[in-house]
Amino acid sequence: MGQVKIYGVKEQIQPIKRALSDVIHSCMVEALELPNDKKFHRFFVLEKEDFQFPSDRTDAYTIIEISMFEGRTVKVKKRLIALLYERIHRELSIPLNDIEITIFETPRHNWGIRGLPGDEIGINYKVNI
Repeated sequence: MGQVKIYGVKEQIQPIKRALSDVIHSCMVEALELPNDKKFHRFFVLEKEDFQFPSDRTDAYTIIEISMFEGRTVKVKKRLIALLYERIHRELSIPLNDIEITIFETPRHNWGIRGLPGDEIGINYKVNI
């Protein structure tokens, strides 16, 4: 399971929303071995005055927060981060300094999915990779 929140300045994120979502998802499918149909993305597009960030960032500054089941190795998570930086920069021309990524991991029993705790649902992919 992976839920993704993407934060950015409205004028910058709105035109690239679909492409950014597709890039993020391709990285998660490759690094986390998620099924292609497991795409849960939420965009938080903010007015410039509602998104404060340091002066060494541009209006392209984008924050990506990924919540997922715990169980992936450090190597797998670092691979995900590397793929995100590489592909977002290459395909969307967002400077590396303007991309920040945070991964939040929680036990499956802390999730509620389809009416059950996450550790009681069947999933069709591996988490312990």
